[in-house]
Amino acid sequence: MTMLVLQILILGLLGAAIVLWALYFPYPSPLIRRWLPARKRWPEAQIRMWLKDGRFQRSFLRHFYSDPERMASPGNSILAPADGLVTSADMRGEIRYLVIALSFWDMHVQRSPVSGRVLKVESHGVDFMDGEGREFAFLGEKACPVQKRLVVATNAGQVAVRLITSLAARRIETWVCEGEEIERGQRIGRILLGSTVVLELPAATKLLVRTGDRVWAGQTAVAEGLTAP
Repeated sequence: MTMLVLQILILGLLGAAIVLWALYFPYPSPLIRRWLPARKRWPEAQIRMWLKDGRFQRSFLRHFYSDPERMASPGNSILAPADGLVTSADMRGEIRYLVIALSFWDMHVQRSPVSGRVLKVESHGVDFMDGEGREFAFLGEKACPVQKRLVVATNAGQVAVRLITSLAARRIETWVCEGEEIERGQRIGRILLGSTVVLELPAATKLLVRTGDRVWAGQTAVAEGLTAP
C-alpha cells in the first residue's frame, strides 16, 4: 500500500511539472528558474513581451531594481559610471567617448566617475529612435534618443555622463542637481531597462579598459585620474 501511494505521489508531481512546463513554454518553468543564470532565467524575447503588455514577473523586477552597495577603489582614477560592456572608446575633436552598453540583466543604477560639482543636468533628444543609442553617442546637441547629460567639474577639468534610452526604455531618473557637490562613486541616476551610458573624457585621458571589457559602476577604474593642465 505504501509503495502504491508513493508511486501515485511521484506521478502527481511529474504531472504537475509537465503542466507547469507546458504553461510557461517556451520560457523556463518556475521549478527550475531560480537555478538558472539571469540571461536564461528571463530570456530577452520574454522581457520584450513584458515591455509591450507591462506584466513583468516580480522576480525579474526584484533583480532589475537591485542596487548593491559598492566601494569605490582608492585613489583618483575615473570610475565606470555604469555596469555593462565597453563597446567603443572613439575620439572626436578633443573628447573621448567611452560607450558602455547595458543589457536587460545588468544593474541599472549609475554612479559618478569622479568627485566634483555638478555644472549641468541637461535633457537632449526630441524623438524616440530604434537601437540602443550607440550610433547617436557623438551627436552632441542634435536630436537623438532621449538623454540626460550630467556635466561634473573637478579641480583638473570636466567630465560628462550621458544616460541614453532606447525605443524600448523611455525613462531616465537623475538624482543629483546643478550646483551639488558629489563624491566619486556616488549614485547619480538610473535608466530603466536596456540602455547605454557614455562617459565623455578629455582626449588626452589614458584609458585603463578597452572594447569588450565588462565594467561595474562605482568600482571599475576605466581611466587614469585627470591632471591639471
